[in-house]
Amino acid sequence: MTLSHDVAGNGLSTVLLLHSGVCDRRMWDGQFHALAEAGHRVVRCDLRGFGDTPVDAPHTHADDVRDLLDHLGVERAAVVGSSFGGEVALEVAVRHPGHVSALALLAPGIPDFEPGEELRAWGAREDDMLDGGDLDGAVELNVDTWLGPEAGPEARALVREMQRRAFDVQLAAPEEFAPVDAGVTTDDLAGIEVPALVAIGAHDLPDFRAIADTLTRVLPAAHRVDLDWAGHLPALERPEETARLLVTFLTETASR
Repeated sequence: MTLSHDVAGNGLSTVLLLHSGVCDRRMWDGQFHALAEAGHRVVRCDLRGFGDTPVDAPHTHADDVRDLLDHLGVERAAVVGSSFGGEVALEVAVRHPGHVSALALLAPGIPDFEPGEELRAWGAREDDMLDGGDLDGAVELNVDTWLGPEAGPEARALVREMQRRAFDVQLAAPEEFAPVDAGVTTDDLAGIEVPALVAIGAHDLPDFRAIADTLTRVLPAAHRVDLDWAGHLPALERPEETARLLVTFLTETASR
């Protein structure tokens, strides 16, 4: 199955956008066309279980992404990942390094990370709500947890819609169709040699600032940017500023 996706622009370089775990490809509305106008061919997709991509078989997200790039005839892409999408981007870079020319990671997750107290508490509350059938409560928990102080009503409404869609798709899927572990560890990340932007928000959960510390130390070509205004989803909190950050990084990477 090919992941649902959109393509914009006809530049020689390809940029692939991977959404967070509370969103789908619509989260990139503020960057999708800006990156195309900057001279890139831009692809954004819904990972399996999100947006318009159903869960129809056991799957590994990194391999799904590889298959999408192959379907589009893309040999190498700069992969931009937000949160969970950042973790998938790292897994793609480890499992399919020939497909990745650069990484831009916005508050990313990492493989085999042990969550801290605050993140565990959020997960427990979400599980309790989902087990009790309170999908609306679980949606609001995620909206309140993951959007920072710069997020306006439109961003909150969009996350609310995207998260509810993800719950509906994933909860309807048979358990045997759950994602398969990619088999990537934090130790594997030291082998990723492509340029990597690591952006982290000052208002994000402590776990993600710790992850940024780890990636800055482990990735050989990491460049860290601290965003004093951002929470966990800068692409939705300040769309234009995030677009400029990505365009600048990709331009500088191309000139190396």
